[in-house]
Amino acid sequence: MATYAIGDVQGCYVPFRRLLDHLGFDSAADRLWFVGDLVNRGPQSLEVLRYVKALGAAATVVLGNHDLHLLMLAEGHSRPNKEDSLEAVLTAPDRDELLDWLRARPLIHVDGAWAMVHAGLLPDWTVEQAKRLSDEVSVALNAPNYREFLATMWGSEPNRWDDGLSGWDRLRVVVNAMTRMRYITVDGAAMELRAPGNKSPPGKGPEGCVPWFNALGRRSADHTIVCGHWSSLGLYQAPNLVAIDTGCLWGGSLTALRLDDRRLFCLPCPQYAKPGD
Repeated sequence: MATYAIGDVQGCYVPFRRLLDHLGFDSAADRLWFVGDLVNRGPQSLEVLRYVKALGAAATVVLGNHDLHLLMLAEGHSRPNKEDSLEAVLTAPDRDELLDWLRARPLIHVDGAWAMVHAGLLPDWTVEQAKRLSDEVSVALNAPNYREFLATMWGSEPNRWDDGLSGWDRLRVVVNAMTRMRYITVDGAAMELRAPGNKSPPGKGPEGCVPWFNALGRRSADHTIVCGHWSSLGLYQAPNLVAIDTGCLWGGSLTALRLDDRRLFCLPCPQYAKPGD
């Protein structure tokens, strides 16, 4: 039995299935972790959703920003982008079943010394606190009034954590950190979500900012975090972090990390979109 964490699939179904074949994946014995962004920009988001959902307990998924965009778009609370490739999902006969399943996924998954999140964690948060905050978001996403949350979820403010935050502002900070963040101010106080360069690799990012995982005193450093979201960062390994968004969508590769021994498996992908689209 092996557990593999897989980078951002983003609707790239054919490369994804090729990677599973390369791994010799056995759904009866092995387990797959997905770092978020199952959908969008690639050509077969519907097929990806159907396949991963059908894996049942063999698949663990955390939500990424593109997954949340799909949920908001389905409720009319997000504007479609010209690069979106979600129409097949939105018009599928099993649309509601797939969206309900996706909405029930968490923002973070914790298993022993490992934690999986799409983007990152604010430096003041322990993994245990992050899990509690993810649970708060999950309650809101699955409450009878979940549409109210989706209507107010997007936005870049507040851009910093405060234990006294409440309501939608509190949950918006959690969503932004775990699904959108790349850079944080040097003092660790605020996320930089909008400045030019916030998608650039380290060394070319916004002035006065550092990658979230390099924040001094980061309290989640006692776990090994596996994440995606940052294709220009690419494969990045540190003792307590493995980033595995290797740009499958852009003609890079799709990467799987075997948690048991940290071995990496990468397969090249066709280019479905241009970087920066």
